[in-house]
Amino acid sequence: MVSYGVFLQRELRLLARQKSDWLNPVLFFIIVLTLFPIGVGPEPNMLRIMAPGIVWIAALLSVLLAAERLFKDDYRNGVIEQLVAARHALLPFVLAKISANWLSTGLPLVLLSPLVALLFNLELPALQAMALTLLLGTPVLSLLSVLGAAITVSADKGGILLALLILPLYIPLLIFASAAIEAASMGLAYQGQLAILLAIVLFALALVPMAVCSALKINVS
Repeated sequence: MVSYGVFLQRELRLLARQKSDWLNPVLFFIIVLTLFPIGVGPEPNMLRIMAPGIVWIAALLSVLLAAERLFKDDYRNGVIEQLVAARHALLPFVLAKISANWLSTGLPLVLLSPLVALLFNLELPALQAMALTLLLGTPVLSLLSVLGAAITVSADKGGILLALLILPLYIPLLIFASAAIEAASMGLAYQGQLAILLAIVLFALALVPMAVCSALKINVS
């Protein structure tokens, strides 16, 4: 049985060779956040009010940008079919794919939090809340994008279908993450929103990997 560590090393090597798979989402995130203040104007109060929604919508779209190709190459090369036939190796492969996706798309967004604070004139409490919500929320973005990629892996052009399937599942995450940043910017407590985000993460971690395995098995059967 191939271990999770072996699969994760494989995914990281692939990311090192195919830099566009993780650079494009990060650059898209930066471009959106850079152009938005230019488009709406530099008024500080307006930017602070709009920042929570803008940041999370940009993060969501950035993760979706890289989602369609997550399983495409492995599906076309017969890797997934072999893993399904082996029966014991599919779950470590899926967990490694989720981990690599978060490391390449979610973690950079967390690290870019100070840049976002600078662009939108956020104060320290709002910056801390944004970093925490991104740290808790980006794993959910990765989990759901991997799920969507697994469901649509056999479709020739599954990008639009993936978005239609996954975007409604992002709504609770967007609501509570934006609410936490907004509450922090107003000097209010936001521990309740963080607790709900943590519950969403744990719920997704418990269910999504098995759902991804089932979707891949259905697509190769």
